[in-house]
Amino acid sequence: MSKRSLVHCAASLLALSTFQCSADEPSASRSSTESNGLERRPAAACGTANVALNRPTTASSLESGAFPANAATDGNTGTRWSSQFADPQWLQVDLGSVQTICGARLQWETAYGRAYQIQVSNDGSSWADIYSTTNSPGGTESLTLGGTGRYVRLLGTQRATQWGYSLWEFQVFTTGGASDGGGGDSGANPPAGFWDASGIPAPQNVLVFKFLNRTHGVRKDTELFWSFKSGSINETHSFAERPLYDMPANSAGRLYFYICITGDTTCASDPTKSKYFDFIEHTIGPHQYNGNTTRVDAFGLKIAMLLRSQDGSELTVGEDYGTFAEDRAVTFQKFVDSVPSEFKGLARAPNAPYRIVEPGAGGFNAGGPYQHYYDSYANALWSANGITIPKPGPNGDGLAAYPDLSAALYRHVGAAPGTFDSAGHLRDHQLWSNPATFYTASPANYYAKFWHDHAIGGKAYGFPYDDVGGYSTFISHDNPRYLLVAVGW
Repeated sequence: MSKRSLVHCAASLLALSTFQCSADEPSASRSSTESNGLERRPAAACGTANVALNRPTTASSLESGAFPANAATDGNTGTRWSSQFADPQWLQVDLGSVQTICGARLQWETAYGRAYQIQVSNDGSSWADIYSTTNSPGGTESLTLGGTGRYVRLLGTQRATQWGYSLWEFQVFTTGGASDGGGGDSGANPPAGFWDASGIPAPQNVLVFKFLNRTHGVRKDTELFWSFKSGSINETHSFAERPLYDMPANSAGRLYFYICITGDTTCASDPTKSKYFDFIEHTIGPHQYNGNTTRVDAFGLKIAMLLRSQDGSELTVGEDYGTFAEDRAVTFQKFVDSVPSEFKGLARAPNAPYRIVEPGAGGFNAGGPYQHYYDSYANALWSANGITIPKPGPNGDGLAAYPDLSAALYRHVGAAPGTFDSAGHLRDHQLWSNPATFYTASPANYYAKFWHDHAIGGKAYGFPYDDVGGYSTFISHDNPRYLLVAVGW
């Protein structure tokens, strides 16, 4: 496996404390809700969860690639979105379904917006104001809002400084109920009780792991196992026997999960011999968690994680809740039905019913029938940008020193002249600002696309450099409290 090391130096992330609605009433400019079907309604029972966290985020412009749009919704106060130095500018979040918006919190950098509107939309095209100000104080603003929409947008109309608009974080809060709106939630919202944090003691080491059986009754707790090895540690237990683990600091670790079905003689005496398995990765310092779920090698079991830290913040990644709710056979068939012919074998025998393997293990490798699958687009990238470094090999490999170029190849973007310099380094730093432009034509890594399409917040690790632009499941936070790990069938 060639995925990048988890030894990242992560900045402190934003505390998602209980949201308190501001006493300041919004001075919203009146807009025509009749024309677009949007409705303004008073705020009520405002929730505490930031529904914009890790959701697809786009912007009108970027100051540079160092300040991407999704940096304002990644839960990390050490990263920010920053626009070009002109008016107007906007930042837009797709919540995934029509929801009732009751509040927002804006954490501005020094370059803030003096005048701006908060707007909502059902379709990302027709917008209605639900808040407006011409005298923003900057800093951290907590706003009381009232409206419904799938999309929430900050529209800046007057800068307070000579620079652009710059946000450390843009948080959105709802009343907790996603309305139909014709879109459904597509697995974006957890079912009641999915994340069960009851009975977790204070950590004696770094943080406590709690393992959750989310197979919807198909498999018993006695059939689910976790296994962790690090130095002198060698632990394997069923979820029934030991649902909690007080995790010590360790580097470049993996925690494996196995399902050994009752009566399966291959794993009855040793659950780690089961063909149904998967893992998560982490590097854990004395006071910090860094980790991720991964599909870089294969899909084996449905996995999602919720990291809660001492400051009250929560970060959630993994397969979406709709995927957890469906049977394993449905997920395999859904993959087969949604990918081009070259990728269908990844989810068929001999891989199925145990694994959906990555392309390099299913015919895209050297000597395989699809080893040259990416060649035509690599040729287009190299020709359009005058790139002089060697072209990639089978399955697009050989670009470990060029993560942007690797991501461009797999996502089928960047073939416009001037996107890269001749040495293969990115020049157009807006290339990663809009995930809707990824995987729109072949050749592309449709294996990775599938996991993004069925992931919480659209975040997935589908290939080694899927973290380019901030689209992977890597999460990090200081002073972690516990990690909930849901394992599905």
